[in-house]
Amino acid sequence: MASRISYSFEFFPPKDVEGEERLWAAIEGLKSIAPDFVSVTYGAGGSTRDRSIRIAQEITMRTAISTVAHLTCVGSTRDELIAILHSYKEAGITSILALRGDPTGGPSAPWTPTPGGFNHADELVQLADEFGGFTIGVAAFPDGHPASKGDFEKDIDVLIRKEELGATFATTQFFFEAERYTQLVDRLAERGSKLVIIPGILPVTNVKLLHRMAELNGTPIPTSMTEAFAKVENDPAAVRALGVEIATSLCKQLIAAGAPGLHFYTMNSSTATREIYGNLNAE
Repeated sequence: MASRISYSFEFFPPKDVEGEERLWAAIEGLKSIAPDFVSVTYGAGGSTRDRSIRIAQEITMRTAISTVAHLTCVGSTRDELIAILHSYKEAGITSILALRGDPTGGPSAPWTPTPGGFNHADELVQLADEFGGFTIGVAAFPDGHPASKGDFEKDIDVLIRKEELGATFATTQFFFEAERYTQLVDRLAERGSKLVIIPGILPVTNVKLLHRMAELNGTPIPTSMTEAFAKVENDPAAVRALGVEIATSLCKQLIAAGAPGLHFYTMNSSTATREIYGNLNAE
């Protein structure tokens, strides 16, 4: 495999004490991989903002793992966003992922800005850059942002605008076809962009969850993949094995295409991700 591929993992804030115990167990399970960073999401509508901030701070303080903290437009005024940046800096967090965030109804729901807040992630990038002291990441969408309605060049324009305002890297929404990633990276390069684009990987271990997440995020699922999961959907172990196999294959294609790293959407479980990592590093 490539000599220096970064590995990173995304978690969502748990809803209760039991969920928090599972989260810490998952983080502990991934320590052997020595991840380059982990990130912690907000819930739709900013519903878990305070918990997300706390978890991001605790990961930074309790482990040696670098934390990329999310910062979103949802549910926060400009002054509140500045306060969050202060709290991140005090916790030793030096990287953020600036996102518009999802409305309460999910990515495809109508967007309603918070009074006194921001409408778009580029405003967050600008704020964080002016605040200073952070490496700033943003989101990229190999299958297209839902709001772009298929306008690929609009997505490229948005990414370049964020880069101009201070972003230096992007992690992508999950996708299932390597060609989507290479198309995005190649077009950005043609436009003179230097953004580091890290592909996002979703190991599929639950067919119903796959279809729900794909529907919410507007991610197309290849027919061959849908048919393969349909054959084993009543066998959880077979679903999991197939999900690991598909994700491993995608990762190998992406590394061969020159991806600088792999960002795994863990769903707060480390076992499938560890298997994929083992597959990639077994050769």
